[in-house]
Amino acid sequence: MAGLDRRAFLSLFGAAALVPAARPGLARPAVFPLADRELMVPVKGGRIYVRTNGVSANGRLPVLLLHGGPGGMHSTFHDPLELADERMVVLYDQLDSGRSDHPDDPANWTVPRFADEIDAVAAALGLARFHVLGHSWGATIALEWAARKPATLAGLVLASPFISGKSWIADVTARRAALPADVQAVIDACEAKAPPPQATCDAAAGAFYAAFNRREPLPAMRKAYEAAQNLKLNERLYVAMNGAGEFTQTGTLKDYDGEPLLARLDGARTLFVIGQYDETRISTVAAFAEQVPGGAEFAVIPGAAHGIFNDRPDESVAVVRGFLRRQDALAQKDAPAAQGTKP
Repeated sequence: MAGLDRRAFLSLFGAAALVPAARPGLARPAVFPLADRELMVPVKGGRIYVRTNGVSANGRLPVLLLHGGPGGMHSTFHDPLELADERMVVLYDQLDSGRSDHPDDPANWTVPRFADEIDAVAAALGLARFHVLGHSWGATIALEWAARKPATLAGLVLASPFISGKSWIADVTARRAALPADVQAVIDACEAKAPPPQATCDAAAGAFYAAFNRREPLPAMRKAYEAAQNLKLNERLYVAMNGAGEFTQTGTLKDYDGEPLLARLDGARTLFVIGQYDETRISTVAAFAEQVPGGAEFAVIPGAAHGIFNDRPDESVAVVRGFLRRQDALAQKDAPAAQGTKP
């Protein structure tokens, strides 16, 4: 594979296993951190909820995190909030998600409009230059925005990315084929005209999710935070854009293809990172990294599935932290005056 000397590989594994690796026994925060600042930012269609933690100084640029879904919420980034010890961390809920307004208008549910939200958040916070990290569907938005070549972008992290409907379904199909034969049979039956009881189908789908979506339970502090904030997946938005589940796509994203946008990125400023057992396969994302001019960095988190920050928080945050620090150094060379936020 060309350009591997420029990449950060933690580990590479070719086949999925169904037994989770041991999680490091490190203590996690007992309570979801409160925001230093909260605001509602106007965007096309309504207002979005934004929160910040930390202060950027000494050349450490802010990082803006884009949650997955569609219809997810900012609470998925409980562990990356640790980055606030050295820089501003910005979380927000996309329109019709989480604590943002819910106009419930499908006309708003387009990738370009969601990408426009990044500029709105940056303007509201006065960010002169910053990093962007998108996870899953959030990576779709991040890619779309970064391909516009904004001068404000310092570094780009595409984590467990959804790049195209075609490649995503191909990977999910391959992962599904790695499940035990009896589980596969139930999933097949659930997609037939006369499916078995819903509980049976849910159990089979759960086996897939346990292997490739999230291999570790949600932290109690995240559950408590989501309950207190009434944070839930917007299922209508999710179904409209993706479909009813992970195995087939019937929503608007089934025909989405962001692969041509990869050629507009800067390899020296781009990192792809996925889990060892991610829903999207290592070979697929490695090929995406190769398409970025100059070759993007690429890291695989051992033992993690799609929810890399949930499954292996210490390793995942460490990879992102190192990348952002390298990008800070590049940004200082390019524009010494751009040190995070405007006065």
